[in-house]
Amino acid sequence: MKAKIAVLAGDGVGREIVPEAVKVLKVIAEKFGHSFEFASGDIGGQAIDKLGVPLPNDTLALAKQSDAVLLGAVGGPRWEGLEYSLRPERALLGIREALGLYANLRPAKLYSTLVDASTLKREVVEGIDILVIRELTGGIYFGKPKGIEKLPNGDERGVNTEVYTTEEVRRIAKVAFEAARKRRKKVTSVDKANVLESSELWRKVVIDVHASYPDVELSHIYVDNAAMQLVRNPRQFDVLLCNNMFGDILSDEAAMLTGSIGMLPSASIGAKVGLFEPIHGSAPDIAGKNIANPIATIASAAMMLSYAFQLEKEADTIEQAIVKTLDLGHRTKDIQSPGAKILGTVEMGEAIVRNLS
Repeated sequence: MKAKIAVLAGDGVGREIVPEAVKVLKVIAEKFGHSFEFASGDIGGQAIDKLGVPLPNDTLALAKQSDAVLLGAVGGPRWEGLEYSLRPERALLGIREALGLYANLRPAKLYSTLVDASTLKREVVEGIDILVIRELTGGIYFGKPKGIEKLPNGDERGVNTEVYTTEEVRRIAKVAFEAARKRRKKVTSVDKANVLESSELWRKVVIDVHASYPDVELSHIYVDNAAMQLVRNPRQFDVLLCNNMFGDILSDEAAMLTGSIGMLPSASIGAKVGLFEPIHGSAPDIAGKNIANPIATIASAAMMLSYAFQLEKEADTIEQAIVKTLDLGHRTKDIQSPGAKILGTVEMGEAIVRNLS
């Protein structure tokens, strides 16, 4: 097949990890007879420095004209003093909204060789395989009214609004139930229906959608209890269905069960063009040192092959190469263990490329 892939490395370690994923995709293309065209664009702080905005029109046009987007990371302390609407993170919200990417899939699976890298006991985390499905274009990050306003007494008031419509909840619920059908057929919907009207609607619609999926088990959990249960007994979960804010928080918590946030990929889907990125940030403190873990980005490339192009065999080839590399004792600094061989960013990428065969 032929495909055009927009490559948006962004800021910090994004500029180091994305090239490693591109190397892997190029080898996959050669191995399986595909043709991948890669086109780069500016986003985040890098785009601000060059063009004055976090999401330039040319970058958005490139994304829309591509078959998939591979993204690194955006942001860093050097841009924190900017006006809120011009900060690098606004690029993420903007591109998700513009591409109609309403579903974010974040797997949290613990590789058997990394059990001891988790900060939790082996008996708690061994064997976990959770898929967090986060609604991505609604909720408190997009709801209106929003902003900071002056009060008559000179104080200020910050406002953000949690808003969901029936259709927004229905479509993300369908994604969760469809995903569960391919896994262990269990969906746990996260809400705060005891105090939030938006969550009351969320639960009602999820229950309605569940009627079309009688083969899938549905349960509900309040978000505070979900946070507790993730560290108490994470193996009880299969698919976690979350609104935008709850999914943002809980997916990072689930990531740390696996030992390092540098290990986990994500897929943002919903429209023609999907966006694939590691869930970690730009990590400016380690940028440029060749120590960042590229595995999450490489695994995101595997998710691209699966979700954007339906190339399941090719995606599995990447996953198996990651497993083999870890089984051989290769580690980056964030997942180091006694007796392991510590590799840099480039060296880890090269090791995974070697194991693609």
